[in-house]
Amino acid sequence: MRMRDTFIKPMHPEGRRFVAIFGVMTVAAFLLNEYLGWVFLGLTIWVYYFFRDPERVTPARPGLVVSPADGIVSLIEPAVPPAELGMPDVPLTRVSVFMSVFNCHVNRAPVAGEVMAIAYRPGKFFNASLDKASVDNERNSVRLRMEDGREVAVVQIAGLVARRIVCFTKVGDRLATGERFGLIRFGSRLDVYLPEGVAPMVAIGQTMVAGESVIAELTSPAARE
Repeated sequence: MRMRDTFIKPMHPEGRRFVAIFGVMTVAAFLLNEYLGWVFLGLTIWVYYFFRDPERVTPARPGLVVSPADGIVSLIEPAVPPAELGMPDVPLTRVSVFMSVFNCHVNRAPVAGEVMAIAYRPGKFFNASLDKASVDNERNSVRLRMEDGREVAVVQIAGLVARRIVCFTKVGDRLATGERFGLIRFGSRLDVYLPEGVAPMVAIGQTMVAGESVIAELTSPAARE
């Protein structure tokens, strides 16, 4: 890897419009006041950094559930998947990954599988680190069916300053583990509902890397019982 690649990351196309807007504002700000111009230049760099889309190396071993987002594991608890997905009304282990405004916000598929359902639901914009965000906040839910028939739900949840959930996939698509499937603008959270009997391998407070960090192992003895 070249040294510049450590600092300069590819930007997702979703960010081009925002960087262009802030770039124009930066030029105008410099014409008005040099100090203000430097402030807007910093904001423009931050917007570019927010929409960065670095390449990730997903573990090659089959049977792994990887993190769908960069961030911190904020909650691990039993919960029923969103009703709009049409999954059984049975509590599953939910692992929540909270993304701050400084994390990369490109979302990746936690497992390989076919997209069986996608359901958007408008809602509130509570702080995404709160438990009630899973129920009350704006969200977009995706239901994935793996080759063995088991299913995983992954839910994009808007946060306190997030105002736009983007989903790139559609029903019938087949996603590879770690493949990009969506993005949330400006701070948010991702919930993963593990199949019944699958225990998480992470702890609250652990830092996750989307598409790389392992959340659980589907082939563990507990998952086969």
